[in-house]
Parts: sequence; C-alpha cells; structure tokens
Amino acid sequence: MHESFSFRLRELEGMGESIKLIANNKKAYHDYFIEETYEAGVALHGTEVKSLRMGKCSIKESFVRIENGEVLIYGMHISPYEKGNIFNKDPLRVKKLLLHKQEIGRMAGKIAVKGYTLVPLRVYFKGSLVKIEIGLAKGKKLYDKRQDIAKKDQRREAEQEFKIRMR
Repeated sequence: MHESFSFRLRELEGMGESIKLIANNKKAYHDYFIEETYEAGVALHGTEVKSLRMGKCSIKESFVRIENGEVLIYGMHISPYEKGNIFNKDPLRVKKLLLHKQEIGRMAGKIAVKGYTLVPLRVYFKGSLVKIEIGLAKGKKLYDKRQDIAKKDQRREAEQEFKIRMR
C-alpha cells in the first residue's frame, strides 16, 4: 500500500471512519507521477454495491475523463452479483463520479496542461459509502521507471542487510 494512503487510513480510522479497501491500482504508481489526489463518490446500482462488498472489482485498465462538466470512469469492472439475475448491470458500464463543481473545474484546468491525466488509484468503502480515489498524474518516461525500480531494489537490499545484522 502507498505510504500516504496508509497514513490517511489510520487517521480516518482514529476519527471513527471505517475504511475497507476493495481494489488498488499499483500500476498507476509505476506508470505515472501522482501529483494530487481527490476522493469521489461513485453513482452505482444496488447489485453493484453488493458485488463490491464481496470485493469483486478491478480498476487496472480503467481511466477517468471529464465530459460536459461530469467526471466519468471508463473500464472499471464490477463483476455481476451472483444472486442479482435481471437486476445486474453491464460490468464495464461507464460510471459517474460524484464531485463538487469547483473540484471538477479545478481538475479540468489542470488536465488542459499537456501531459496530465486523471487515473483511478483505489476503490474503498468509507463507512457505508463507496469511494474512489483519483489522482492527477503525469506520465513517466522509461528512464524514470528504471530509476524507481533501482531505488526499490536498493531499499529492499538495505532492509535485508539490516535483518541479517539484527540476528
């Protein structure tokens, strides 16, 4: 889990908010520099919420767009609820994200700058509400990814060395 998110989880849990992670997009942190994050609600139908409670959601191939003053998420896969029969919706349908107009306007202005995009980072329950964290992101170049991998390897080796010394 990303460090800032786990800190915020502990902070919210201390305030009485229960957080249950449903889906995480680790690939977003590998492919993008995340500069800002926003928390948004998701407009869902009943069987979709039941499916999410069972943890059946994927945001790996999803992306966020702003169209006609609305924020929409494409490619978010919510598996059909087993007992939902005719009430189940299309698993890949476009879902509306719920944000304030000022936030949408601010995001639209920042996306207009070349190289910025919105990516979904994680889906979670906050109390009884389904929330999605989206990030304002700038794409990484290949050499940036290589640097990140090298840093992770160095950190892993240092931790391993530290464990060996402690024994």
